[in-house]
Amino acid sequence: MPSSIALVRRPGPRVAEGLVTHIERSPVDPDRALAQWEVYTVTLREHGWQTVEAEPADDCPDAVFVEDAVVMFGNVALIARPGAASRRPETDAVEAAVVGLGASVKRVREPGTLDGGDVLKIGSTVYVGQGGRTNAEGVRQLRAAFEPLGARVTAVPVSRVLHLKSAVTALPDGTVVGHEPLVDRPSLFPRFLPVPEEAGSHVVLLGGGKLLMAASAPRSAELFAGLGYEPVLVDIGEFEKLEGCVTCLSVRLRELHA
Repeated sequence: MPSSIALVRRPGPRVAEGLVTHIERSPVDPDRALAQWEVYTVTLREHGWQTVEAEPADDCPDAVFVEDAVVMFGNVALIARPGAASRRPETDAVEAAVVGLGASVKRVREPGTLDGGDVLKIGSTVYVGQGGRTNAEGVRQLRAAFEPLGARVTAVPVSRVLHLKSAVTALPDGTVVGHEPLVDRPSLFPRFLPVPEEAGSHVVLLGGGKLLMAASAPRSAELFAGLGYEPVLVDIGEFEKLEGCVTCLSVRLRELHA
């Protein structure tokens, strides 16, 4: 049976100091961020997901973006080596959490860098964004870890946004969705659907045709509803100020087995 576990980590007291790369910094309210995170996790649970919290990393402002610390493929967890050196201490507690859930572990080693937000899985196809926080050696090590397990790994350029999944995610039928001005090469994806808002590029598949999305993308939600999906909207505005989105606030472990 497929698992429905979502690994999360609550925002720490320094969340307002998180890195920003492609947008101008604006003030973040830590209390509001925590409240939004709590609604996000409750929403996951309301739709059948078991949330598991990694230990806090209060000295790491970006640690709430837990997806960047690990990439899952089946029962294997590839522990990332973040492209921003300040984020590398985030991975220890995430490694402990996935080991506790029964995953086997591999690690990205120096000089490779890899952020989990650069990895988009569609079935056995694994797209990896290269050019920002993930380098060519990180892609090589991900390929070495996952191709023996049946993955087909494809590197794609990322230059206009922080991570690949800042630009694109995928619908349940495998169609890649993205806000076209922020996607380097839409033609690299066999099926690509442009969306009218940047935040509409980010969906988490909750199951049963339900799509977890940011409330800041109402026109994209309307588009998806017209395709027969059911958008589930959450306000993550404080995290959007830090280039965060609905995907990076959790790691979905869909294929974990004991």
